[in-house]
Amino acid sequence: MADTDPTGPVMDRDEVDRALARLGAEHEAIETSLLALQDHAGRRLLEGARLTGVTAERWTVTEASITLLWTYFDAYTDALRRARDIRSRRRWSSREDLVELTELLRGDSVTVAGGAAATAEVPALHAAPGRLGERYALATLVDRMNELYAASLDVVVAADAVWSALPARIDLLAAELQRTGRLAHSVGVRPGEHPAGDDLERITRTLTKLREQVVSDPLAYWKRAEGSSAPGGGRPDTTVYDREARALEDVRREIDAVLTVRQDAEKRIVRLRDVLSRADRTLAEARTARGEVLAKIAATEVPVVSGPPTALQEQLATAAEYRRHAQWHRLSPLLESLEQKAEDELLRARESLTAVTAPLAVRAELRGRLDAYKAKVARHGLAEDPVLVERYEKARRMLWSAPCDLRAADRAVLRYQQAAAEVLGTAPRVPDQGGPDDRRGPGA
Repeated sequence: MADTDPTGPVMDRDEVDRALARLGAEHEAIETSLLALQDHAGRRLLEGARLTGVTAERWTVTEASITLLWTYFDAYTDALRRARDIRSRRRWSSREDLVELTELLRGDSVTVAGGAAATAEVPALHAAPGRLGERYALATLVDRMNELYAASLDVVVAADAVWSALPARIDLLAAELQRTGRLAHSVGVRPGEHPAGDDLERITRTLTKLREQVVSDPLAYWKRAEGSSAPGGGRPDTTVYDREARALEDVRREIDAVLTVRQDAEKRIVRLRDVLSRADRTLAEARTARGEVLAKIAATEVPVVSGPPTALQEQLATAAEYRRHAQWHRLSPLLESLEQKAEDELLRARESLTAVTAPLAVRAELRGRLDAYKAKVARHGLAEDPVLVERYEKARRMLWSAPCDLRAADRAVLRYQQAAAEVLGTAPRVPDQGGPDDRRGPGA
């Protein structure tokens, strides 16, 4: 076949028919895609919305691109119709027809007005300044339409995805926020009075602002998928929404704790009164025991007993006041603190009583040991032994007199124990010197 510059060899009839079939299929596919883009809900929303920021900038470019798309498509349609008209002139196309078809199907035969091409603000796609028009081959025109379509669809799909996902979720969270706010108000959790109340106020402001921004600038909340070149490849950016949802969940837990306090407050206050009352009684018993020890035990140090837990009693009265006035948000932390302090106070009171009565316990132990050895000696018929009688009476007088010298009494009991062991013929196992800490029983 003869050459024809710049399109190359002249196409034969079969090549022309195959090219027209391919271009016809492409035309149908492009038309379907353009109509779908025209009817896309996201595009209609973008046309009617008051846009700001990134979305406003990109939609200005996208609108021009869609306009240019239709211009390209119309030019493509006209060129395809001319080619079909030439091919349909006769069953067997003449050489002149084939040359013309080759030029039309392969050459830069499609002219797009320069003004129309220049409306697209994508430098790679618009005509050079000052030109009246731009000429394209059909294949090049298809490539450009595909590029414009992909870029336009990306904007439309991304905006629609954000609008479909975030505003509805924000509205649901805002409704939950209102319910939580009413519940918080009922238990006294209010801004300026409780941190959770301040959090609710901040979350409300953030969600209101977030919804306004999402509606006016959806593309600012679109996160493109890494490595994806497909139109709409990505997902809505829910970082701010997720953070506020977690914050609201934290507030709900705080309010649930306050509600639990409201339900259990009376029982907890009664239990606190009981614990503090027991601590008070224990301290009173320790003070009485201390006086007894000072009167009955000589030459010993007795720890001082603290007074009643008046500070805790005052805090308990404050807790009761909070309960009467339904100030649950203040009652909750106060009860938690008081419960720990009350248990600590009761433990200290018991330790104080144990420390104060220790000398009396030592005296009781010595008395028990002395009587146990006397009973052991009596079982062996040696109760009338003069040495044992003398040492027993001496130890007994010391233990049953007031004030009692525990160290001296302990030594007297040890001497009696030693004498009993000698009389009974058992090996003595008593130390040379004893003290109040020696606790050996009759089996020593």
